[in-house]
This record gives sequence, C-alpha cells and structure tokens, in this order.
Amino acid sequence: MLQRIDYADGDASLTGWFAAPAGDRPVPGVLVAHEAPGVGPHVKAVAERLTGSGYAALALDLYGGEGFALEAAQALHRQMMETPGLMVRRARAGLAALQAQPQVDGARLAGIGFCQGGITVLELARDGAPLRAAIGFHPGLKRPAGSREGPIAAKVLMMVGDADPVVPAADRLAFARDMDAAGADWQLHLYGGVGHSFTNPAVDAMGYPGFAYEARAARRAWTTMLGLLAELFQ
Repeated sequence: MLQRIDYADGDASLTGWFAAPAGDRPVPGVLVAHEAPGVGPHVKAVAERLTGSGYAALALDLYGGEGFALEAAQALHRQMMETPGLMVRRARAGLAALQAQPQVDGARLAGIGFCQGGITVLELARDGAPLRAAIGFHPGLKRPAGSREGPIAAKVLMMVGDADPVVPAADRLAFARDMDAAGADWQLHLYGGVGHSFTNPAVDAMGYPGFAYEARAARRAWTTMLGLLAELFQ
C-alpha cells in the first residue's frame, strides 16, 4: 500500500508516494522519477510493483503537485530543463526522503525514471548522489542546464526505442560519448521499432505521433532493470 510522504525543497512543498515490502529488516531503496506530466498513476504503480521484488520505493515529486493540464506540465518540464541545478536539487530532496524511511537501507540505493525521469536519475548520478545505479526507461537524453561534468560512479542503464522521436540517433551518440568521458559503467539498450513511452499503457489514448505502449519491450526493459538491481543488491 502506498504511503504519502510530505517533504520539501526549500520553500517548495513536495509529496512523494512510498511503498515497502512487509518485514522489519531494511531493504534496498529505489527512487522513482516521473515523466514530464508529473506524478501520476504510472509511477505510483511502479513504486508498488517494486515491493514485489523486495525493494522499497519512493515516487518523487519534482513539481509540487500532480494532475496538471498539458500546457502547465510542459511549462514545468521546461523549467526543470532550463533552470540550472533545479532538477537535481529537487531530486536530491526526494532521495533524502527515501533514505529517511526506516524500511530503507540508506547504503543501498538506486534511481529509476521514465521519460523526463530518466534524465533526472542520470543527473543525480552526474551530481555524485549515493546511487549504485541510474536506470532510465525511454528517457530523454538531452542534458538540462547546469548539468555537471566529471566521473560517474553509479552503473548507468538507459533503455530507448529505436523509433522514439524524442531521442534521435545523434542524442544516443552524444550520450555514449558523455558516458565514456565520465568513465561510467554504462549500457544503452535499443528496442527496434519501438516508440516513446513504451512502458505506459495509458499513452496510446493521448494520440501523440511516435508515442505508443509496447508490452513486449516493457516486459524486457523491466526484466533488464531487475537484473541490474539484483547484481548490485542481492
């Protein structure tokens, strides 16, 4: 069952959604970063689903709310991308909220994200946050303003559709160069014929060209994520 967690970034009031498996022993914690539209049913369901594999999870809040209209969400996404340091600061506040939960082993942490959320967890890794892995599902690969240079200690796994209009081949090549320059242990999985937001069953109703749910790719990506988490934590 999800538990509401209220936390803050300076004057910004934020709300995360936390889930943990039953038991008294602290378990690894996974930070879940939302898509550009904000916190919604998809990332909340992911947080609950992770408990079935033995992880505690917090769906973070970058915006200070949920249920935004499209234009408002687009403006908030631009703010995250264009304001130096804002995305990573908000993400660090969410990570601190996850670490503060008694069910979480604060020394064993990972971050996963969807679309914008993939950028978010990668920025945490670039910023030196104590993540063992940064995992993105159909992430954008463009870097926000103020993105830091330097070594990346976390394992990096990004999973992208070959037909994703948000992530052209040039962005994938730039990502590879950045990861090599940072000395990262990185993977980029490419799913042939797959578009953007392929893990989200609700995306088809939006009717965006190049955005489509793909159940097979979603299953494969989830299994790949679990494999990396098991390598690190089990």
